[in-house]
Amino acid sequence: MAKTPEDKKKKAVEYILNAVSNGIPLAHAVKDQKIGLNTWYDWCNESEELAGAIARARKAGHDVIATETLRIIDEPPPLTQNGSTDAGFVSWQKNRVWTRMQLLAKWDPKRYGDKLELSGDPDRPLAIQKIERVVVGK
Repeated sequence: MAKTPEDKKKKAVEYILNAVSNGIPLAHAVKDQKIGLNTWYDWCNESEELAGAIARARKAGHDVIATETLRIIDEPPPLTQNGSTDAGFVSWQKNRVWTRMQLLAKWDPKRYGDKLELSGDPDRPLAIQKIERVVVGK
């Protein structure tokens, strides 16, 4: 029995959600299924259920990527022929971890970003104490 377009879509959605929840970027997952990102976003706009599912999958995928950074950084570097640590390997591993952490900070800033926020609270709001204008010589 031939698969209907709806069956193909269902299979593609299942694959993409699984891939994303395992840390595969969405762009790679849709490409694997020969679907454009615009098509994927159209499907998500048409279905709140799918939009929620991809949000949950992304959150899980981000945790997978974060856990992977620990595995990468915990891997002991190989030794060179003279017994010293392979500095090139260490740099490569550091770059791999740094790149993943930078992506996580952009993709999920609330959980993985550097939160630098200056704010008060209802009991002690921040107030501007002084505004000063400084004119530098001509």
